[in-house]
Amino acid sequence: MKQVEEFVAAAGDDLRVFFAPGRVNLIGEHTDYSGGYVFPAALSFGTHAYVRPRTDGVFRVASTHFDLEVMFGTENLVYRAEDDWANFPKGVVRELAQRGIPLSGAEILYHGNIPNGAGLSSSASIELVTAVALAALGGVDLSRVELVLMCQKVENEFIGVQCGIMDQFAVGMGRANHAVLLNCDTLEYRYAPLELGDYQLVITHTNKRRQLLDSSYNERRTECETALAQIQAHHPEVGSLGELSAAGWREARPLLQEFPVLQRRVEHVVSENDRVLASCRALESGDLAEFGRLMIQSHESLRDLYEVTGQELDALVEAARVVDGCIGTRMTGGGFGGCTVSLVHREAIGEFQELVAARYTAQTGLTPTFYVCAIGDGAQEVKGELSTWQS
Repeated sequence: MKQVEEFVAAAGDDLRVFFAPGRVNLIGEHTDYSGGYVFPAALSFGTHAYVRPRTDGVFRVASTHFDLEVMFGTENLVYRAEDDWANFPKGVVRELAQRGIPLSGAEILYHGNIPNGAGLSSSASIELVTAVALAALGGVDLSRVELVLMCQKVENEFIGVQCGIMDQFAVGMGRANHAVLLNCDTLEYRYAPLELGDYQLVITHTNKRRQLLDSSYNERRTECETALAQIQAHHPEVGSLGELSAAGWREARPLLQEFPVLQRRVEHVVSENDRVLASCRALESGDLAEFGRLMIQSHESLRDLYEVTGQELDALVEAARVVDGCIGTRMTGGGFGGCTVSLVHREAIGEFQELVAARYTAQTGLTPTFYVCAIGDGAQEVKGELSTWQS
């Protein structure tokens, strides 16, 4: 790409290149901000940041996908709607500056291949690649978990999306060919090998752009917080909805009998937590059929109890379910558009794409985009030839 090549040539020996992936959540949706379990994996595609240090404390950020270019210093940084995507690196700079990290400025060109608005964590990818790059330029040794938590704070307080920790954690801590079983309350985690045999993960983009700030995402989080407060009034020992077992929820459910919407939200969180743990066990034992069944159950819960799917995601899932060779499918990400993730036999991928596209387009008038997934590593500095950085 000419813009990247020109930047690289101008930077010369000062060039440093960093990468942060997108992420796909295999199962465990809308549980992270309630202290539950999630099971994401880092993707092999994501965001590269081409970085040239400056010495005047000024940051200039540009993207190969947007005409907007923004310059700023480290003082008085505030969210501005007109700065669009540049608010993500601005928020990271603000957090690093407030922590006393040395920041001498930088020219940063972002080049990514995560579909914008797809729910595959393009924002977390931009945040983490910026944080890893600027920490490295500043010569400070911040742990990856520290950077993950800092980027979540950027999303919550600077951007204004009350997301949980999952997106930033998966982007920062991912491992190739593994998923991450994460307890979002304690941040305890372990890696589980993704050994799918003759099957492969296929992400399908609805091509209906989703924007969490304009959706009911924050409303769902508020509903969960309200439900927790109602339960804690009688059971103060319950620290989060993610702590509730099925038996504990049966006992607490009558406390919300006057709030049927809140009951549905908690029912999803509790059952989804159980599905995450069951899914991890199924994958570890090689029971892909059981994992597929749990994926479908997850989507049904998100549709009926949490109400975050919508026409487009439901249409994709229903189309996928009738294709031979697809043994599991569900929405992934925040919902309200975005993507599904499906478990499809390798020999059926072509047929899957053809049939799902035909049914989906007939129902919605939209054309889906398919991504056959590889699972990669988390955010890092990269070395090598320019052609590999752009791949």
